[in-house]
Amino acid sequence: MESPRLAQDIMVEKLVTLNPDQDVFESIKSLLKHKITGAPVVGDNRLYLGMFSEKCCMSVLTLIAHLASERGYPSAAPPTASQFMATKLVTLDPRTDVFDAIAYLLKHHVSGVPVIDADRNFLGVFSEKTSMRVLVDAAYENMPTTEVGAFKNPDRGRTISEQTTLLECAQIFLDTPYRRLCVLKDGKLVGQISRRDVLLNENILTAIVNDRREALIAESRQVDLSEAEEPTEHGPLPSTAVHNFSDRKAHTITADLDLLGIAQVFLTTPYRRLPVLHEGKLIGQISRRDVLLATNNLIQIAPEPVKAMLYLSSISDRQETRFA
Repeated sequence: MESPRLAQDIMVEKLVTLNPDQDVFESIKSLLKHKITGAPVVGDNRLYLGMFSEKCCMSVLTLIAHLASERGYPSAAPPTASQFMATKLVTLDPRTDVFDAIAYLLKHHVSGVPVIDADRNFLGVFSEKTSMRVLVDAAYENMPTTEVGAFKNPDRGRTISEQTTLLECAQIFLDTPYRRLCVLKDGKLVGQISRRDVLLNENILTAIVNDRREALIAESRQVDLSEAEEPTEHGPLPSTAVHNFSDRKAHTITADLDLLGIAQVFLTTPYRRLPVLHEGKLIGQISRRDVLLATNNLIQIAPEPVKAMLYLSSISDRQETRFA
């Protein structure tokens, strides 16, 4: 069977979608319920209107927190990273073969894995985006295999301390493309926090569903947040329809875009999923993981030589004959 080459061959067609008038707080709960990082917002006849992602959720949460603070609503002290970080982590050794590392990401359904040494010193992160670059190079340029340490991203902008507050984490997620933040203590990895960890935090969810929400909405006016350059500016709360918080400028593709073209979009943009459109209507969606799986199938790594036993027949003594 021929390997998939076009968007239409690898796109997912059965999707969780959101109605544009759906309440944004219910939309956040929908993402959490279905364990997805984003959902397309569609109108009648599946007309595509935008994407509502975890990053959009961060915009909602930071706005709510700032408005509550400005209006003097009581709130408990925000939890710090040490109180809600995950400590049982999937990690990689820098000497791991890069293709084994990619298989590891796919097997564990994670978008990135910290790379640490034997003493748990943080060295960087090996991500889906890096994996895609490796696989594209291998598929189209016959790049040889090597160790994952050569491909780790050492950016310290994705690290925080145990004292970083939940709201500060949300702001970092809003300002950067990262989905996970590594928690370090004296340079060593002690935990990790994802966007989902922030959304699932009990304090944040309480702030969303309690009476403060209704009080804030009562004071609000209509604001088109999606068109603002800084959606977290501390202005009035917009209408709570999810369409006002969705990303209407998210990159989209057509069904005839080939695998390499799709990979290039992922490599040059911060997006983790791409809606597939036909005449403005949503017909499917492709994630980085979909591309990794499809590209991984194109790679044929030559097996290592098998070490076989060499059997020698017995050697008898022989006499040398000298020639004058």
